[in-house]
Amino acid sequence: MPALGGIHHVKFAVSDIQRSIDWYGRVFGFATTMEFKDDEGIVRGSVGKLTGLDNTLLAFRENKELSDSLSGFDPVSFAVQGKAEVQSWVDHLNAEGVENSGLRIAAIGYIVFFHDPDGIKLHVYSFDTPAPDEIEA
Repeated sequence: MPALGGIHHVKFAVSDIQRSIDWYGRVFGFATTMEFKDDEGIVRGSVGKLTGLDNTLLAFRENKELSDSLSGFDPVSFAVQGKAEVQSWVDHLNAEGVENSGLRIAAIGYIVFFHDPDGIKLHVYSFDTPAPDEIEA
């Protein structure tokens, strides 16, 4: 089987493209690199980069019906190295006024979870795993 080289992009259906661009910009440092406009010149899609993810793009496509069906779904977990980095994300989310779970300890890593404006559940997970005595039951 041929090897994969990574993930090219992750795409979310969103109900309001500009709201999502602004929110992901504030929370993740999203910077648009390409826009897709409809026949009237209104932006309906956007592709861009997130701070720290040089080789993976994030894309948005405006589609209210589909975005409604994705609310509560958790399609992607962003990665950081360890507990301290997850705590830094908790602090950042709090500073940005983003409601979040706080630092949690799971069997496969430290985690914080939160929702984007369309209710998509996002995680920041650590590569480091907690010691067995730290794991929440």
